[in-house]
Amino acid sequence: MEIPRVQSLLDLSSQVALVTGSGSGLGQGIAARFAEAGAAVAVHYHASAAGAEALAQRITAAGGRAVALQADLTREDDVAQLVSEVVARLGRLDILVNNAGVYPLVSVLEMSSAEWDAVIAADLRSVFLCTRATARQMIAQGGGAIVNITSIEAENPAPNHSHYNAAKGGVLMYTRATALELGAHNIRVNAVAPGLIWNEGIEQSWPDGVARWQRTAPLRRLGQPEDIADACLFLASPAARWITGASLTVDGGVMTHQIY
Repeated sequence: MEIPRVQSLLDLSSQVALVTGSGSGLGQGIAARFAEAGAAVAVHYHASAAGAEALAQRITAAGGRAVALQADLTREDDVAQLVSEVVARLGRLDILVNNAGVYPLVSVLEMSSAEWDAVIAADLRSVFLCTRATARQMIAQGGGAIVNITSIEAENPAPNHSHYNAAKGGVLMYTRATALELGAHNIRVNAVAPGLIWNEGIEQSWPDGVARWQRTAPLRRLGQPEDIADACLFLASPAARWITGASLTVDGGVMTHQIY
């Protein structure tokens, strides 16, 4: 095979990327970074229409290509329509970043069945539906790359997060399983496991947690959306052409600590 030149390793100018949940937060950072690398970006949102539209407009104003598309990723028909719209409006689909999800807090004993089901649907079922629909399109094109956003909580449980821990643990194993099956179709599937990521107001809403994190993390800071976005960019790019079924932890070193 032809080895890409170093200068072109992170060049996605011929690629189309779908970033789920990119109307706000971490997803916005990922979508913006992919656009900066030259990709045409489908900015997916469920409820954050204003944020998604604003991001698509910023990308377009900077000379890139982007569309904002709405879908409920827990619904099979919505996902099928989303993938169809991406292809219809941007021409193809080469990269999927499964970022969308929810992060509620509730204890095991107080959790209702509905609360459990909602998190599993949003954080695990959505990954299955999006991966299946996108992989079918990628196979028709000759290949692609999928990056799943998991969490360090996929391997390190946290209180009041049993549903979230279970969902993200499921996504981690689903990443490995789909990498095994889809490799024959030239589709790579990898995961990025973020630690605590900064968002507006987190220092005020959770001051003790932020302080604990900063004391514990060897790199002594919270992550920024761009820290995760760059890991996704690497795994989706030709720089990671022989990497599949891997999970890249991006947490400032928190997981290096002993747990006993």
